[in-house]
Amino acid sequence: MARERLTLPEQNVRDYAHELAHTLARRQLAAIKDIQKQCRNSGTEYLASEKAIHIDFLNQSYKISYPDGEVFYRTGEETVPIKDKILILDYFTRASGNTLTGKLITYKELHDGLNYFAVFHKRAIQPFVTFFGDKPSELLKIAEIFGGQPADYGDAAVMIEAFSRVPITIALWRGDDEFGPEGSILFDSTVSEYLTNDDIHALCEGIAWKMVRALKDRR
Repeated sequence: MARERLTLPEQNVRDYAHELAHTLARRQLAAIKDIQKQCRNSGTEYLASEKAIHIDFLNQSYKISYPDGEVFYRTGEETVPIKDKILILDYFTRASGNTLTGKLITYKELHDGLNYFAVFHKRAIQPFVTFFGDKPSELLKIAEIFGGQPADYGDAAVMIEAFSRVPITIALWRGDDEFGPEGSILFDSTVSEYLTNDDIHALCEGIAWKMVRALKDRR
């Protein structure tokens, strides 16, 4: 019997992976039976008249149609990037509703996080160190665009409420003649009840580059 030939998808592999993740997230949303309960768990609101969930993400308002799971900006006609759609859907469908503990942890402390921390540091933490490390005051100004508030860590730190139950704290240390600037990203210890490790990685990397672009636009 001749072996079946395997073919790669025509589009970029990463784009293909995003499409699969988006499709899965929409199916998970459609499977939710008690939408009001899940809105309570996620700190969102369901409007039956619109058949839509209203949700805030990085200081911007969105709506998710239910049960088909399309994600739109609540104002404007722009298309929501697929990475943001996946994060919004994953957060909503995964949300446990448990109260935040106020105990902060690093990515290393997530289950299996230590094994992937080097990549997380390179893609999510290093952009903050590179672009804000020698001017931490700019971190505070740019974070305001995303609803960020000053936090009491390092030489400069901000807390950004990515979702209503997912606060992200970004901290920077200026460094000195011997050591360069350093950075860290901290999460509430309940973060894994709201996002997967991959989601957390994508979220922090996305915040980093959104803030870097906003910094460059100011110049």
